[in-house]
Amino acid sequence: MCSKLDCCNNRVETAWRTEFLSIALLQVIPITAAGRKMDGFRRTFLRLCKESGMEPQESVLAQLQQLRGSMGTKLDLAGQSLSADTCSVLGRVLSQDSFFTEVVLSDCMLSEEGARFLLNGLCSNTVIKVLDLKGNNLRGSGAEALGKLLGRNKTLRRLVLEWNALGIWDEAFSLFCEGLASNCCLVQLDLRNNQINHQGATELAVVLRRNSTLQELDVRWNNIGLLGGRALLEGLQHNRTLVHLEMAGNNVPSDTLKALEQAVNHNADRQSTLKESHNRTQVLSKEIQFLKEEKGRQFVSLMDTIDKQRDEMGRSSRNMSVRVGQLQDALTERKSLANSLTAKLQMTEAALALAEQKVHSLGDLLTRANQEKTELLGQHSKETTRRLEDAALREGKLLKEVNSVTEKNSQLKSKVEEVERRCKAQQEQIFELKQELTNSNAELRLRVAQAEERLEIEKRRSKQALEDVDSLRHKEVDHVNRHLEETERTMQERILKLEGQRIQLEEELSRVKAVGVTERAQAEEELGKVRTQVRLEEQQHLSSMEEKLRAMRQSRDESMGHCTQQKQTIAELHAKLGQQSVEMDSLRRRIGELQQELSGKEQDKMAEVARVRVELQEQIGHLLAERTAQGGLKEKIAALEREIKVLGSNHREALLDKESEISSLLERLRMREGEIQRMREDEAQRASCLQNAILTYVQGSSLSHFSPKK
Repeated sequence: MCSKLDCCNNRVETAWRTEFLSIALLQVIPITAAGRKMDGFRRTFLRLCKESGMEPQESVLAQLQQLRGSMGTKLDLAGQSLSADTCSVLGRVLSQDSFFTEVVLSDCMLSEEGARFLLNGLCSNTVIKVLDLKGNNLRGSGAEALGKLLGRNKTLRRLVLEWNALGIWDEAFSLFCEGLASNCCLVQLDLRNNQINHQGATELAVVLRRNSTLQELDVRWNNIGLLGGRALLEGLQHNRTLVHLEMAGNNVPSDTLKALEQAVNHNADRQSTLKESHNRTQVLSKEIQFLKEEKGRQFVSLMDTIDKQRDEMGRSSRNMSVRVGQLQDALTERKSLANSLTAKLQMTEAALALAEQKVHSLGDLLTRANQEKTELLGQHSKETTRRLEDAALREGKLLKEVNSVTEKNSQLKSKVEEVERRCKAQQEQIFELKQELTNSNAELRLRVAQAEERLEIEKRRSKQALEDVDSLRHKEVDHVNRHLEETERTMQERILKLEGQRIQLEEELSRVKAVGVTERAQAEEELGKVRTQVRLEEQQHLSSMEEKLRAMRQSRDESMGHCTQQKQTIAELHAKLGQQSVEMDSLRRRIGELQQELSGKEQDKMAEVARVRVELQEQIGHLLAERTAQGGLKEKIAALEREIKVLGSNHREALLDKESEISSLLERLRMREGEIQRMREDEAQRASCLQNAILTYVQGSSLSHFSPKK
C-alpha cells in the first residue's frame, strides 16, 4: 500500500511539475499564432495521454517544447524512441490537427502496432504534405497501413520510406501497391533499401500503369533483378507522368537501365512539350483576352462619347424648347396686344358710326334750323371736319401698328419654322448615329466571331499537326521496339542454346569428379567474399548502432541541457531550491535508466555478433568439407575450359555482331529523334508565325470608322 501511495504521489508530482514548467515557459516565451497552435497541440497530447491513463514521454514533451519556439510548420521527432501508446495518442492528435504540414518520424524504432496507430490517425488528416518514416523497419502490417493511408489521404505529396522492410511480405506489399495505385496526389516516393524483389517490382509496374500523378520514384539498393527491371519497363510503356527514376544497386542489366532511362526521358520530354504548348496557349489566350478587353474599352469609350453627344443634344433640345416656349409666350403677348388693338379699332369704328349718326341728326337739325342758327351750323361743320381729320389720322396710325404687328408675327413664324427644321435635322442626325452605332456593333461582333473562328481553326491545325507528329514518332518507336524485341528474342534463343550446352558440360563435370584445385580456389574466393561481406555487414551494423548510440547520446545531452535551462528559469522565477533538487534526482534516475537501456542494447549487439561468428564458423567448416570432398577433376575441367573458351569466342563474335546492329539501330534512332526535333522546331516556328499574324491582324484592325460623326 505504501509503494502504491508513493507511486501515486510521484505521478501527481511529475504531472504538477510538467504543468508548472509549461506555465513558466509560457510566461517567458512571447506568444505568437504558431506558438498558440503548438500549445494547443501539446495540450491535446497531454489531455489524451491523461484520458488513456498513460504518462507522456518526457523526450516527446521536450521536443514539442523546442518546436514551440520555432515559427515553422514541421513536426520533427527524429531519433525519438516512440512507444505504442505514444504512437496511438499522436495518431489521434494528428487526425484532428490542421497546423503541421510536414511530419518527420525517422529512426523512431516504431513497432508494428505503433506504426499502424500513427498511419490510421494520418488517414483523416487534410493538411500534411510531407511524411518521413525512414529507418523504422516497417514490415507486413506497416505496409498494409501505408496502403490504407495512400488510399484514403488526399493531401500527401512526398513520402520517404528509406531503410525499411516493406518488400519482405509479398501480400502486404501488394496491398501497399494497391493503395499507391489508387492515390491521386502523391508526387515523390522514396523506397530505398526496402528488400523489394522481382515480384514487388511487378506490383510497382502495375502501379505505374494505373497511377497518373507520381513523378519521382527512388528504388535504389533493392533486389529487383532482371525480371523486375523488365516488368518496370513494361509498366513505363503505359505511364506518362514519371519523369525521375533511380534504379542503382538492383542487379539490373545495363541495357534495361538504358531502356528505363529512355522511357523516363520520353516522359520528361512529353511533359516539357505539354508545358510549352500549355504556356503558349495561355499566352495566346491572354493576348486574345487583352485584345478583347482593349476592344471592349474602345467600345465603351465610343459609347461614352455617344452618350455625351446624346446628353449635349438633349441639353440643346431642352434649351431650344425653352427658347421656343419663350417665343411662344412673346407671340401670345403680341397676339393679346393685337386683340386689344382690334378691340380699340372696333370701338373707334363704333364711335365713328355714332358720330356719323350724330352728324346725320345734326344735319337734319341744321337743315331744320338753317334759318335760325346759320352760325351754329358753320361752327358745327368745322368741328365735324376737324373730328373727321383726327379720326383719319388715328385710323392711319392704327393701320400702321397693325401692319408692324403682322410683320413681327410673320418673322416669329419664320423663326419657329427654322427652329423646327433644326430640330428635325438633329433628330435625323441622331437616327443616323444610332444606325451607324448598330452597324459598327454588328461589324465588331462579326470581326470578333471571325477572329475566334480563325483562332479555333489554327488551334485545330496545330493540334492535328502535333497529333500527326506524335503518331509518327509512336509508329517509329514501335517499329524500333519491335525490331529490338526480335533481336532480343534471337539473342535469347542463342543464349538458351549456349546455356543448354553449358548445362551438358556441367553434367559431364558432375559425372567426372576429378577437379579440386579450381573448386578449391573458388571455395577460397567465396570464403573471402563471405568474410568480406560479413565484415561489411558487421561494420554497417556497428556503424548504424553507433549512429543510434550517438543519436541517443545527443538526445540525452539535449534533454540534460533542456533540464538545466528549465532549472535556471525556475530558479530565476521562484527560487525554489528544494523542487530543483527533486527534479535533478528524477533526471538522474532517468539518465541511469537510459544508461541501463544503452548497456542492454550493447549486450544485444555483442550477442548478435557472437551468433554471426558462430554461423560463419559453421559455413567455413562446410566449405572445408566440400573442398576436401572434391579431389581430382583438374584435367577434365581444363579441357572443358578450352571448349568453353572456344564457345565464348564464338559467343563474343555473335555479341559483337549484335552490338554493331544495335549501334546502327541507335544511330537510326538518333536520326529519327533529330527529325522529330526538327519537326518540333518547324511546329514552333509555325506557331510563332501564327501568333505574329494574329497580332498583326488584331493591331491592324483600326477603329477609326467607329468614331462618331460630328
